[in-house]
Amino acid sequence: MIRNITLGQYYQTTSLIHRLDPRVKLVMTVAFIILLFIVREITGFTLAAIFLFTIIKLSKVPFRFMIRGMKAIIFLLLFAVFFNLFLTPGEPALTLWRIIITWEGIRLALTLTTRLIMLILGSSIMTLTTTPANLTDGMEKLMKPLRIIKVPVHEVTMMMSISLRFIPILLEETDKIMKAQIARGADFESGSLIKKAKSLVPLLVPLFISAFRRANDLAMAMEARCYRGGDGRTKMKPLVYKTRDRIAYLCAFAYMIMAVFLDRTLL
Repeated sequence: MIRNITLGQYYQTTSLIHRLDPRVKLVMTVAFIILLFIVREITGFTLAAIFLFTIIKLSKVPFRFMIRGMKAIIFLLLFAVFFNLFLTPGEPALTLWRIIITWEGIRLALTLTTRLIMLILGSSIMTLTTTPANLTDGMEKLMKPLRIIKVPVHEVTMMMSISLRFIPILLEETDKIMKAQIARGADFESGSLIKKAKSLVPLLVPLFISAFRRANDLAMAMEARCYRGGDGRTKMKPLVYKTRDRIAYLCAFAYMIMAVFLDRTLL
């Protein structure tokens, strides 16, 4: 399960999506997430899915690698589907003893599942095709206007970047600790839910200790390099919009506007 989580990882390859400005990918990701919650009909979801799979194809990230990250949220998907199927009132579609499944529940469950899957895949593309350093620079540029109201933009983006960078490191550390505990006779799979939860205690304690140790080492390294925040700092590779970035903006927003328009007109 730990190996299946791909959030925060960077997949290195040469593709058009990798070469795009990180600001373009950030804006497109946010716009795509908003689109998922605007569309309501199958037309809008179909166009959103076509757009998503086109981006995945252009990114050259193996689709199996991206799907592997979905295994970590299967429980969340099943939880959402279960509650929407059995707790949504409406016209009965199927009755099993006292359990009633409605057409409205089926529709809501399918809609929510589709949104969650495409939301995870869309967000994964951004992290898989953008290095943490570029992601930090992009977020800092986009959030620059917030400095007017005294928001510490550089510090906020730095914390977000460090958090994303630590995800694969902590997952690797968790995997090592699990293997060490299994070699000592620990069992993380069998037993009731309470027993499984108790079996995680020997895993969480060394993981927290390792996380705090890494955080302390990082803080000492930043202090040793005289890091004092973003004031007066310059970039070795400043972000500059290129022609492909402007074309990407136009294509993405035109596609999303068309999806919303068709979703509203083809009711």
